[in-house]
Amino acid sequence: MRITKKTNIMVVDDQPGIRMLLHEVFEKQGYQVLTAESGNKALKLLREAHPQLVLLDINMPKMNGLELMDAMKSVKSDVKVMIMTAYEENELVRQALKNGAIAHFKKPFDLQKLIIAVEAECSQIA
Repeated sequence: MRITKKTNIMVVDDQPGIRMLLHEVFEKQGYQVLTAESGNKALKLLREAHPQLVLLDINMPKMNGLELMDAMKSVKSDVKVMIMTAYEENELVRQALKNGAIAHFKKPFDLQKLIIAVEAECSQIA
């Protein structure tokens, strides 16, 4: 029997493989996991399902992660955001951290480190 944790997590990434991987990993950890491939879908899910933590790709078409994070914070000011990117340091990453992102993970990321960071953050939320 799977124990379901209270925390909802949303994974926002335009790459289907990343969404599927993180959905599977965190579902096995007992989280309720939502996925979105675009900023518009992520905002819709944020309004409907109220995830407490978002794993957000910073480099996406149409609406980048920084723009999406700002829009999310205006909808749900207490949402926690961890950003993911293939780039070590760039202006979007610095700006996202300045605007309230709580962590930054470089792709390809170490899944164990990501799980530990999510567990630590979610233990504070619950």
